Amino acid sequence: MATVAFHTLGCKVNFYDTEAIWQLFKQEGYEQVDFESTADVYVINTCTVTNTGDKKSRQMIRRAVRRNPEAIVAVTGCYAQTSPAEILAIPGVDLVIGTQDRDKIMTLVKQIETERQPINAVRNIMKTRAFEELDVPDFADRTRAFLKIQEGCNNFCTFCIIPWSRGLMRSRDPQSVISQAKMLVESGFQEIVLTGIHTGGYGEDMEDYSLAKLLWDLDKVEGLKRIRISSIEASQITDEVLEVLQKSGKIARHLHIPLQAGSDDVLKRMRRKYTTAEFASKIEHIHRIMPGVAITTDVIVGFPGETEEMFREGYAFMERMGFSEMHVFPYSKRTGTPAARMEDQVDEEIKNARVHELIDLSERMQLAYAERFVGEVLEVIPERDYKGQPGSGLIMGYSDNYLQLVFEGSEEWIGRVCRVRVTEAGVNECRGTLVEVPSEAGVVTLPKRQAAQQAAESIPGQAAKAIV
Repeated sequence: MATVAFHTLGCKVNFYDTEAIWQLFKQEGYEQVDFESTADVYVINTCTVTNTGDKKSRQMIRRAVRRNPEAIVAVTGCYAQTSPAEILAIPGVDLVIGTQDRDKIMTLVKQIETERQPINAVRNIMKTRAFEELDVPDFADRTRAFLKIQEGCNNFCTFCIIPWSRGLMRSRDPQSVISQAKMLVESGFQEIVLTGIHTGGYGEDMEDYSLAKLLWDLDKVEGLKRIRISSIEASQITDEVLEVLQKSGKIARHLHIPLQAGSDDVLKRMRRKYTTAEFASKIEHIHRIMPGVAITTDVIVGFPGETEEMFREGYAFMERMGFSEMHVFPYSKRTGTPAARMEDQVDEEIKNARVHELIDLSERMQLAYAERFVGEVLEVIPERDYKGQPGSGLIMGYSDNYLQLVFEGSEEWIGRVCRVRVTEAGVNECRGTLVEVPSEAGVVTLPKRQAAQQAAESIPGQAAKAIV
């Protein structure tokens, strides 16, 4: 049996795309093996969001070539799209395919098997106007299914190369989204995460359809318990979207809304399409209509021209917003973007000091958010054994408002909805005790005495580090 190995760099969309490419190989009878094994075909799904992404992508390509010089080495993803000639110059690369036409990968692999001539299958992404349909009917070892609903971005922020690697905004056909959602529910998934390059922009390229309408249509899918939006811009949270958030019982109480900077001067230099006042107004509205909502965000630190005063202004703004978590990134030059050519680049040491300040702030806000739920019962879908240790008697999963809860339970409950009382708050994980056991026929409530005993014996939590 022919074998294929995958290595994915970068974002959740790339991981989705890799799963979709694997489905194509699986249909042709391939067996998937570990990337460090000897395989007949290696597929490297690359990232180009920073210069480091390019470098890591080249390292993984060379590793595959060294592992089996006779293998077909296929390179896809964002770096492949922006720099195909650079990749084909690496000895041993057979196929470069970019961020479209992945549905043709098997035909191209067969052609290479016959002719053993390298192929550059990358074409101008800016001319692409149709969403590439690649289904993922199942996700191995996951209880949350990702569902890609759009591709590309029209924003052209000054720090970002993504429109050049992914192309312009294009939305997936609504019927295709709904049918894949139903397929995932039939496969046993109770939570679906809507994902894309600019997820909240879904429908902007359609006449009579929108993200709000898609959310209502997904709300009607029987058996689907939770719908989570992977990321949405503040400007895309329209009145119609707000109405769905308020009235749907399936939308998770968690929104990831990228801020990027808390200073209007920096936002302007980034070419972001909002002010801090507009951002704050939207966040305050969401808190009013979705009590207890977790709002997480992304922040870029040390953007060119960011003064100490601008940083302090941003810090105070983030503190006021009370995010439940911030993903903090030091600004990294990306060749080919306007920001990389800007003067006033911030010193690396200053940048790192600011990053650590914001990580500390994030951890304080994360703990403060979690502490609000101590004593409350939340619905949790367990994902795995605690720290991947089967037999520990502990399982972990996420509540609808994105608290990671660790509690005593059986592996049989993984993927099924449990009701868990939060007993102890932590930074990256909280502790809880089971209140209701999931069963095939519904839920069985534990005797009150047993639940009380479990609460008394709950294990002390450990605070984990926030990610940069």
